[in-house]
This record gives sequence, C-alpha cells and structure tokens, in this order.
Amino acid sequence: MSETDKTTCFEPWNEVGKKPLIEFRGVSKKFGALTAIDNVSFSIYEREFFALLGPSGCGKTTLMRMLGGFETPSQGQIFIDGKDISTIPANQRSVNMMFQSYALFPHLTVADNIAFGLKRSDMPKSEIAGRVDEMIKLVQLGNLGGRKPHQISGGQRQRVALARSLAKAPKLLLLDEPLGALDKKLRQETQFELVDIQEKLGTTFVIVTHDQEEAMTVSSRIGIMDQGKLIQIDTPDRIYEAPTSVRVADFIGDVNLIEGNATTTANDKITIDWAEGQPALTAQTTANIKDGTKITFAIRPEKIAMSAKRPDDALNAIEGHIHDIAYLGNISIYKIRLASGHMIKAQAANTRRLSRRNYTWEDKVWLSWTETAGIVLTK
Repeated sequence: MSETDKTTCFEPWNEVGKKPLIEFRGVSKKFGALTAIDNVSFSIYEREFFALLGPSGCGKTTLMRMLGGFETPSQGQIFIDGKDISTIPANQRSVNMMFQSYALFPHLTVADNIAFGLKRSDMPKSEIAGRVDEMIKLVQLGNLGGRKPHQISGGQRQRVALARSLAKAPKLLLLDEPLGALDKKLRQETQFELVDIQEKLGTTFVIVTHDQEEAMTVSSRIGIMDQGKLIQIDTPDRIYEAPTSVRVADFIGDVNLIEGNATTTANDKITIDWAEGQPALTAQTTANIKDGTKITFAIRPEKIAMSAKRPDDALNAIEGHIHDIAYLGNISIYKIRLASGHMIKAQAANTRRLSRRNYTWEDKVWLSWTETAGIVLTK
C-alpha cells in the first residue's frame, strides 16, 4: 500500500462511530512512590501499526507490559474488543509479544521454535507443519527451517521470533524494541518488511521504540510519551509538521526553537519580537494569541533557505556567519551564529556528486523562510 493510499483509505480514528480494538481508560501504574503511568486514556484501532515513542524511562514499556498482561494497572481499565482485560492473565489474552532479546530456544531448530506455541495450543497436530511453513514463507526464511539459532544471522533470528509471535494468529502483536539489536542498514530494511507483513496479515501491531525514524517509518499513528503521560497522538506527518508542544517538536527530528513575544496582525498572522537588534519575525497561526504572549517559534532546518545575499522578496530574513558544518552525505547541516548569539541550523541537499561546497566556515549568509514554514507554540 502506498503512502497516499494509507492516508486516504486508512484512518479509522477519524471515522464516526468506529469502535477501537484497544482502549485505555484513566490508566495509572505506580511502583511504590514512583508513578510510571499517569492517568492515560487513548484508543488503538484494528489493523493499526501503532508506535509508542519516547525517551528511556518515559513509561512506554510499562504501558505495553500492562497491555500484554505482565503488569496490572494501579488504577483504570484496559479493554480489548470491548472486554475489560485489566485483571486477565497474560496467557488468557489474544495477545502475543515479541521481545527485544528474541528469546529463541537455542536447542530447537527454526521450525521447532516457530511451532513451539502451536504445539501447546488447540491447533490439530496435522495442521502445525503447514502453519509453520506458512510463517517461514511469510518472513522469507527460505530453507532455513532445519537450522538452529546460532547458525543464522541476527536479522534472521529476528524473523524467527516474529514468525513465532504471529504463528497463533493473535489479534494483537506487541513489539518491544524489536530491531534494537540490528545494525542500521538491516534495521532500515527490516522496518519496511515489518510494514509489509503487518499489511498482509491485518494483525494490529503496537511497537515500543525510542528510535524516531523507526516510528515514523512503520506506524499509522505515533503516541509520544513523556514522564508517564501521552503528550500527543497523531500520524507521523502531523507529529513532525504540527507538534502541539515544545517537548514534541524538540523530540521529533531536528528543530530550531526561538522564544519571543507575539503581536497579532491581520489574516491569522503574528509578529514575533525575539532578540534585540534582530528584525521581528512574521508567522501564521490559527491559535488565539493575545498581544504580549510569550511563544516559541519552531522551524525545521530544511524549511530554511540559505543565500549569500538577502532575498528581495523574503518576509523573514536574518543574517549570520557559518559556525560549523556537518557533512552527512545526502545533506549538509549548517550551524549559523547570529549577532545576537543565537545559533540557527539550516539544511542543504547535496544534489551533485563531488560538487564544491557553496559555503564554508565563517562565511556571511542570509537565512530566510516563508510565514508558513514554522509553527507557533504556546506550551
């Protein structure tokens, strides 16, 4: 399914009357005096690939463990298919979990690892081999069914763990940092494979990760967690382009954050006074902002144009000197020092092979952007 198809065809959270598969209602979890989850309420829909994203210690794994039945809420309820499962043991839920360590049995073959749960289920023995073969094909393990875990690569072991988790056709699969042990290139390839497998099966996936790129790649929606709270739930593009707070904007991707005081003008525009000796910035916002309100203007480095001369038609233009350059292959990141002491990041694509860099250290440059390039945040 293309990204366009996903956007236009699959948004059950926007469908009136659509019932969610999973509901958290006022859920809190305490460990002694520590509040790991603080009054969380949200829904996940059937066939979603939902990502819980946040820094270490934010509560995302605790939230997943409660969904899997490995922890019990201190307060609130968790529903799957309209049934309260808050106190139902893990082995009685139609949920499976894939752990970061994969937890494969070293003495069993790939096929036997996949079959392990099936042999302890209600599935007729005559059907188990066929189901195992189906799973091996699904995760593209080819003729590796007779090998043991130490005889295959890390990426292949990850696929075995995924196949074993999916073999019993759970309604919900929980993935706890499933790609953390893989190198970057393999992790990127596996992300797309996970999406393909999830779409083929239609199983609801919930993934816990601290990797922003991973969450953006695989998920239909992302829940950003911070200090036990869900601070924003939205699609990856909305999370990136329309964060609702400074914390979300600062956590997802690279961003310049400029603090200032707002003055309203006309047509949903404001001017921002932000530094002595610097021109006021103009931004567009639909928020009801009173004059003098302290705001934060967030703008991504790729939204900023860099030029040797001030563009004649630029509404927002500031002057500075290049302080540092990071060459990342496909792009270069420039850190520009302003006369006010502010440091602004701008990004430029390296579209030509071995092209000579247009700018170098200490060059004077102008940074400019449109009135809609950034977002105005009040919290």
